[in-house]
Amino acid sequence: MRKSVDIFLVEDNPNDAELAMRALKEHNLANALVHVSDGAVALDFIFAQGDYADRRIDDRPRLLLLDLKLPKADGLEVLKASKSNERTKFTPVAVPTASKEEKDLVESYRLGANSYLVKPVGFDKFVDSVKAPGFCWLLLNERPWASGPAFLPSLPCRC
Repeated sequence: MRKSVDIFLVEDNPNDAELAMRALKEHNLANALVHVSDGAVALDFIFAQGDYADRRIDDRPRLLLLDLKLPKADGLEVLKASKSNERTKFTPVAVPTASKEEKDLVESYRLGANSYLVKPVGFDKFVDSVKAPGFCWLLLNERPWASGPAFLPSLPCRC
C-alpha cells in the first residue's frame, strides 16, 4: 500500500519536472510528492488502476500540478476525467504550462482547473510560480473532504 500524496506532479519535460520538484523541496512542500511523465499514467494514478491499483482512490492528492502537453493522454483529457468523477472532482488542479494559447486557458478553466500558470523562463520566476499554488493549496486551503464528503464546488484558490 502506498502512502498518501500531497502533490501529484504530471510533467513530461524532465527539466521542468526537476525545477518544480527543486522549488517545492526548497520551500518544504515536497514531502509527499509523486511525479509521472505522461497522461495515461496520470489517469492510472488518479483512478487507482494499473500500476497504482494498490492505492486507495479516496487518498486524493492535496494538489495536482498538471502540464497540458503530455504524451499518451494530454493534460486536458486528464483534467476532464478528474473533474468529471465524483471521487476526484474536488482535488485542486493547477496547470503550469508553456501554452499561452487562449483556447488552452479557456478550456482549462471550463473543465475545472483552479489556476493556470504560464511557465516563466528563469529559475527564480519558475520557483515563485510553483511555490505560490503549493503554499495556497497545501498550507492555507481547507479541503472539503477532510471531515467528510465534499459538496462544495471547486473554486480557484484566493491566496
